Amino acid sequence: MPHDQERLDFPNAPRTALERSISELVDRAQEVLATQGRLRGLLRANRLVVDELDLPTVLRRIVDAGVELVGARYGAMGVLAPDGSLEQFVHVGMSDAEVAAIGDLPHGRGLLGAILTTERPVRVADIASAPDSVGFPPHHPPMGAFLGVPIRVRDELFGNLYLTRDDDRPFSEEDEELVVSLAATAGAAIDHARLYDESRRRQEWSAALADVTTALLSSDAPDGLGIVVDRVAPLADADFACILVPDGASLRVDGARGLGADTATTTIAHPSGSIAARSLESGNVTTGDLGEEDPTWPEHLRWAAAVPFSATEGPFGTLLLARRTGRARFDDVELDLAAEFAAQASVAIALARGRHDRQELQRIEDRSRIARDLHDHVIQRLFAAGLTLQGLEPAVPTALRQDLADQIEAIDTAIAEIRTAVFALNSRPRDTRTTIRHRVLDIVSEVAPMLPAPPSVTFGGAVDVLVPDELGDDIVAVVRESLTNVGRHAAATTADVRLVIDDGHVTVRVDDDGRGLRDRGRPSGTANLAARAAARGGHYALDGRDGGGTSMTWRVPLTAEQAA
Repeated sequence: MPHDQERLDFPNAPRTALERSISELVDRAQEVLATQGRLRGLLRANRLVVDELDLPTVLRRIVDAGVELVGARYGAMGVLAPDGSLEQFVHVGMSDAEVAAIGDLPHGRGLLGAILTTERPVRVADIASAPDSVGFPPHHPPMGAFLGVPIRVRDELFGNLYLTRDDDRPFSEEDEELVVSLAATAGAAIDHARLYDESRRRQEWSAALADVTTALLSSDAPDGLGIVVDRVAPLADADFACILVPDGASLRVDGARGLGADTATTTIAHPSGSIAARSLESGNVTTGDLGEEDPTWPEHLRWAAAVPFSATEGPFGTLLLARRTGRARFDDVELDLAAEFAAQASVAIALARGRHDRQELQRIEDRSRIARDLHDHVIQRLFAAGLTLQGLEPAVPTALRQDLADQIEAIDTAIAEIRTAVFALNSRPRDTRTTIRHRVLDIVSEVAPMLPAPPSVTFGGAVDVLVPDELGDDIVAVVRESLTNVGRHAAATTADVRLVIDDGHVTVRVDDDGRGLRDRGRPSGTANLAARAAARGGHYALDGRDGGGTSMTWRVPLTAEQAA
């Protein structure tokens, strides 16, 4: 055989088997490498999630990690509210323009709601063909495969992680296992973030309590409830906050801050059944929907919580916190912190009020001493001087007798004025609710800082004798509401208050020289004033004045018999 024809021949079958084995080994090696890569991706995702303690950031990172882990196009985290609905919806993959075109976020129906009922992973190849699908809203981007996995925190369902693709690739069983593993880590990370957030918030509330206590005990203001609003509203992340204080049959609104505070009413005439009234009656934190109450509150406010301030005799006020429509309700941690804050602040407020009462008692004693001195010494000396001058009158030349008479009359006038001052000093009650005259003057002093100049006040008739306490509550509310509206809306330089009793009726009139009704806008609380007048068989009017300004007239009969 020639040399060039000598060669070795091998059977084809063994060679084919060897190549097949090598190919299988390569495929398995590639699968192992791919699995290792996905496991490394899971480890990266876990590190990405657990490295952060800020809860909103943690939620966003969980969604980002899930999208990257399984190659999804869109991802979202749905956080559950106490009633089982979706409270938050953190999403990635869509532009702001797409989100704006879609409109409202999901409400937890369809496939999203299926996870809520089963609390198990849901994996479908195509959303549109799934039995639980309810379709997409207009302008929603196309989505194909869907994978939803519940996230549990301490054996409680916290929310769900949703992942979708926009191509024909379905999610595999391995994808589901990876996302389930990520969800377990996410639950622990959320728990840590919540504990850290609660600890941080407790520190902030403790610091606020210290600030409020210091302000109350170092201030001369008798009522420290308004100091609380400025510190609590930002801590509770409230869009609106105020203090509601019982004032007869009504509730007085003090220290309103936030959304719509400049148009909020100053009194609630019929508070029965409201969130604030239920809080005061029970002495407990009360939550509810302001949208279901009488339209007393500013627009766009929805979820509210009323936290009472309590003393030994019961609640003396309640802190109302509210959030606008579209925001989440106050959670249990926020309510617990607010209640704890109110309980401790109540002690500081009670101490501040006790100190003010002692100061007021000291002032009353000083006034009584001054009144005694004026009566026992000054008046007697003036009276003696007047008698002496009268005795000298016969010896005075005729040309000077008129001057002498004028001086005697001046002394008599001075004695009368001093006696009036003595009466005022002795009659000033410790409880300013005793006379309507003092109550109105107190309200005018309270509202005066809102005006360029203090309002003038005029009384006509025996207002302190004829006005009963129950009617006095309405009069005080009318004066406060009217002057507050002048300060907020009228741009006035002067204001005049008249309280007159005539013909069996009591009339409250408040005039200002502001810009009038045409440019003034909607005066807040006018519906309350009209309702108070109608309830007593009277009438209410708000009219423009000649030359500019506004005149408010509130007139009611003194008794129910006269109204009939």
